Amino acid sequence: MLIFQLAIILLASKIAGDISVRLGQPAVLGKLLIGIVLGPAVLGVITDTEILGELSQIGVILLMFIAGLETDVDDFKRTGKASTYVGVVGIIVPLAAGYLAGMILGLAPLHSLFLGLLLSATSVSISVQALKEMGKLNSREGTTILGAAVIDDLLVIIALAFLMSLAGGDVHLGAVILKKVVFFAVVILLSWKLVPWILKQFAPLRVTESVISAGLIICFLFAYLAEYAGVAAIIGAYIAGITIGFTDYRDEVSEKIETISYAVFVPVFFTSIGVAVEFSGIGNQLGLILGFSIVAIVTKLVGGAFGAMAAGFNWRNSLGIGSAMVSRGEVALIIAGIGLETSMLDKELFSVLVVVVLVTTIVTPPMMKWFFTDKGAEKVGVKKET
Repeated sequence: MLIFQLAIILLASKIAGDISVRLGQPAVLGKLLIGIVLGPAVLGVITDTEILGELSQIGVILLMFIAGLETDVDDFKRTGKASTYVGVVGIIVPLAAGYLAGMILGLAPLHSLFLGLLLSATSVSISVQALKEMGKLNSREGTTILGAAVIDDLLVIIALAFLMSLAGGDVHLGAVILKKVVFFAVVILLSWKLVPWILKQFAPLRVTESVISAGLIICFLFAYLAEYAGVAAIIGAYIAGITIGFTDYRDEVSEKIETISYAVFVPVFFTSIGVAVEFSGIGNQLGLILGFSIVAIVTKLVGGAFGAMAAGFNWRNSLGIGSAMVSRGEVALIIAGIGLETSMLDKELFSVLVVVVLVTTIVTPPMMKWFFTDKGAEKVGVKKET
């Protein structure tokens, strides 16, 4: 059954991606939408199985690994200030709006704060693909978005630990922060000493693609360490890519990893997001879904844009950066799952928020395309930077 599902996913995602590009949209949008069509929500050809979920996880890890390999660290350093502004302001605005929405719905203050925190999360795995397709991954805007995503992830996780400790859960803020400090200390040490050594040891081995295997080992190891420390696995994979980018094996690893990833795992990741959607039982919640979707989209767009403007970007690029931060993706889904387990969210609100996360994921690529093109710039009344 899995083999058949993979064949259908790969065929449909490539065709849908091509149609999307022909219509002037990023290919990733077509892959997301075809997932909904193939999944239980429409045709039911593909089911959301555990194995498919694992393959999807590998896909997003490899996608962020590739982003790390292609990141210019010098540009990354230059955008540190901008990334901080975008990451911080991009959290404050949705956090405040989510808290207010929770209070309006009659939730307890702590539950409202949790809702705001969930809406503050960002996952740029979808944005990374859109940036690659537009040739902006290594631009000042692209590196700002990637840096902001790392900052956003860390701040949201620490804030979540603090909130859960206030709620009386088995979460100790000091321990959470310590784990993250230890993670980054270990990763820096491994990046400095172990990674170059591993690649050098694997290079002369008399087996096929030994260097590529070494790159994958490093990628998955860093992703595991990140997840173990309570940081998203995609952050560990991204750091692994940056680390290998400092070595002489960067081009070799990047070329082969892209082939492996985009042939199988990345299409599975994009399509599986749509496959996970189920519309049953939400017909009576359309108003709530629409309201939360608007709040989720506008707050991240505005927060990220204001942060980018404060860092010196013009209106056009600020809105593009803000739109790239809109997708909540797997980070928000993880937080939503925690909320359901700890009774911070009831089942009804949980289902609504899952759909909202999907909506933010689907609208992100076309928003980025619109704001990052001259046509979109003219419509919002800004001039192209020269």
